[in-house]
Amino acid sequence: MLFWMTVVFLIVLFILWKYGFPAIIKMVNGRKAYIDESLRKAHEANERLANIQKEGESILQEARERQAQILKEAQQTRDAIVEKAQEKARGEGARLLNEAKAEIESEKQNAIRDIRAQVAELSVLIAEKILKQNLDSDRKQMDMIERLLDEVSAEKGNKQ
Repeated sequence: MLFWMTVVFLIVLFILWKYGFPAIIKMVNGRKAYIDESLRKAHEANERLANIQKEGESILQEARERQAQILKEAQQTRDAIVEKAQEKARGEGARLLNEAKAEIESEKQNAIRDIRAQVAELSVLIAEKILKQNLDSDRKQMDMIERLLDEVSAEKGNKQ
């Protein structure tokens, strides 16, 4: 019985050696290759994830820098607009002040003209009253006319 068991064992061992072990080794190698491939892919995925995180951080940093730049530009634009508005307000204030000065000067000149006209009118009235008092006689009137004619003639002679 030991002999037959050894023969059967050798036959089974031969069949396994010929057909079983190569299939088992092939499956184990295939499984090993699958695990190695899975580990390699997991490692690549981790590297990609690390790269994506680095890219995300760099993109976030760029976004922060861009935001800071935009805020700076917005502040500069705001300052420029405020400066322009202040300059425009100064110009408008100066223009209104000049217009007011011109209007005041015009009113002053009008008032001076009115005062001169009133003074001239008063002077004529006063002169008329004085002349009426001084020239109440014909003799006085004739003396005054001659004297005025002499003055006018003397003035014309000096001008020529």
